[in-house]
Amino acid sequence: MHQILVVEDETKISQLLADYLKNAGYGVTQLYDGSNVLKTVKTTPPSLVLLDLMLPVVDGLTLCREIRQHSDVPIIMITAKIEEIDRLLGLELGADDYICKPFSPREVVARVKAVLKRYHPPKSSDELVESAPPTPLQLNPDKLEATLHGTALTLTAIEFNLLHLLASDPGRVYSRSQLIDNIYRDHRVVSERTIDSHIKKLRKKLNQIHTDDELVQSVYSVGYKYCP
Repeated sequence: MHQILVVEDETKISQLLADYLKNAGYGVTQLYDGSNVLKTVKTTPPSLVLLDLMLPVVDGLTLCREIRQHSDVPIIMITAKIEEIDRLLGLELGADDYICKPFSPREVVARVKAVLKRYHPPKSSDELVESAPPTPLQLNPDKLEATLHGTALTLTAIEFNLLHLLASDPGRVYSRSQLIDNIYRDHRVVSERTIDSHIKKLRKKLNQIHTDDELVQSVYSVGYKYCP
């Protein structure tokens, strides 16, 4: 599990970010000033740091510069300052991205995922084939193509992305809100009923080929999981 260090002195904002990140499957450590940030990064290195610019004790830009002297951990700066010089200064000091307040928590989660993906790219298709035995379900994300027991599945882009996400971690239960956050990258407003509708159509197509049991299973009052 990726561990995110949130350094934000505004308690409500810090907790809001922590809640959304945990809901997205990340571990979260929270600090509210700059005094212990370097020690934390050294002793328990996080996967990524969300670093507020205006912090008590030690400001975010100073911390970014000092972290970069001994660590290449991804850093996303958070600030209410929008002047271009601040953006450039932060990035020149080694920040990987910049988010300005006010922001959408979903946007922050999306930025975190994007930065982590650059630092921890998924295995190539060839590597996956070599490291895992063949499975009845085969997915090609580049072409949005799927086959089940050798039979092609005709899926919409949303259905494919849902199946790809669920099948990437068999047995893991995804809540409807987690599915929305992962599938709709443009942060549009989508109801949970819409996800239910897509799942229903996806199941119907899977069941036409795989008749033994449900591959995509419901977990009552929580969400869905893929069980091959």
